[in-house]
Order: sequence, then C-alpha cells, then structure tokens
Amino acid sequence: MTNHLPSLLRLGVNVDHVATVRNARGGAHPDPLDVARAAIAAGADGITIHLREDRRHIRDADVAAMKAGITVPLNLEMAATPEMVRIALATRPRACCIVPERRAEVTTEGGLDVAGQAASLQPMVAQLGAAGIRVSLFVDPDPAQLRASAAVGAAVVELHTGAYAEGRPGELERLRDGARLAASLGLEVHAGHGLTYDNVTPVAAIPQVVELNIGHFLIGQAITDGIAAVVAHMKALMLAARR
Repeated sequence: MTNHLPSLLRLGVNVDHVATVRNARGGAHPDPLDVARAAIAAGADGITIHLREDRRHIRDADVAAMKAGITVPLNLEMAATPEMVRIALATRPRACCIVPERRAEVTTEGGLDVAGQAASLQPMVAQLGAAGIRVSLFVDPDPAQLRASAAVGAAVVELHTGAYAEGRPGELERLRDGARLAASLGLEVHAGHGLTYDNVTPVAAIPQVVELNIGHFLIGQAITDGIAAVVAHMKALMLAARR
C-alpha cells in the first residue's frame, strides 16, 4: 500500500504575545489582528490564539475580531471547560486545540492527559466536531495519549515539542515515533512549543507532521528584526515635520 505523505508543511503563527504587550499598557496597541494580517502577508498559513481562562493576553473581543478579520484558518487554543466550548461554538473557528491549563503557569507546560480525562473530553470533542470545528488535542508524544486521542474522536493531535526544545535526550526520536503512530491511527499530526530558528529543522523534517504552530519565538524575533524598519519610519516622519 502506498503511504501518501504531505508534500507541504503549514505554519500557524500564534499572536498571543502581541496581546501581552498591548495589555501591559491597557490600550489598543499593538493590535493582534494587525500582526496576524502581517504574518499572513508574509506567508503564514493560519493564525493561532489562546483564550486563557484568566484572559492574560487574548481577550474575548480578540477572538471575534480575528475570526472576522483574517483570510486564513483560525485555530483557537482553549482549556477543556464548558465556558470555552460555548465561546468556540459561538465563534466557529476552523479548529480548536484543547490544551491543559493551570493559572499559575507562565506557558503551557505539558501535554493533555487524554487517557485520564477521556470521559470528560469525548463529549466536548463530539460537540465541537458536530459544529464543523476540527478538534486538535495538545499531547506529549506518548503512545497511550495518542491512542486515547484517536479513541475520543479527535481529528488532529499537536505534539508537544517543549521537551525536545529544552534539549532532553531522546525527545526527537519520541516525536518521530509519535508522529508515525498518530498518522497510523488516522490522526492529522501537528507540532509546536518552544520551536526556534535553531531547532525547527529536525521537527519540520518529520514527514507525518503537516503543521507547525509557533508563537513566542516569532513575536520576540520580530522585535529585533523589525526594529530597524519602524525606527527609520518614525525618524522620517519626524524629520518631514520639520521641513
């Protein structure tokens, strides 16, 4: 039997931390939607936002604005709670990625325990799927979690690459094995967390992975790579005002 593997790899850009910068001043700038549109113009295939329960970065209004204002699929990361399911059903993003969430964490620290939460996850996955939303589960590349993800009806798994990004031995092979198993179970395979210019290549080379979701590094790097252009533009406006 021929194994048809994807020839292209999609990039989903997470713009959460544009909202983090905005919220530091409590105003409207920078607007995550503006940055999302710039990312799309530069080649992003999708936009990811994480509406956390404490609304520490993305806000409810951002979700609606993003859904209405972008031309590529919107991926809504969310905790497995009734409130988030209601918001997803009202907004109808292209996809929802269910992630574990603890209010004390700075960022998502690990994969979802699908095997241990199957009874509560299955009806949520079914409800979102019935609304035409592709459901992804953010999991470690662990065989039990991957099998449980398929069993609860998810269409996609996003493999947590955090341990790999931290340089833990053996994690790249775990990702490769996990991607093969997930694909064999009929799951679409995505990956993300902690990916940078320096470590993305081996993950991007995994043939079963069809999408990488990257946020914090890209937003941080944009501060460096983009500062020359914005300073030059501001200085030109200032000098033009004196002429």
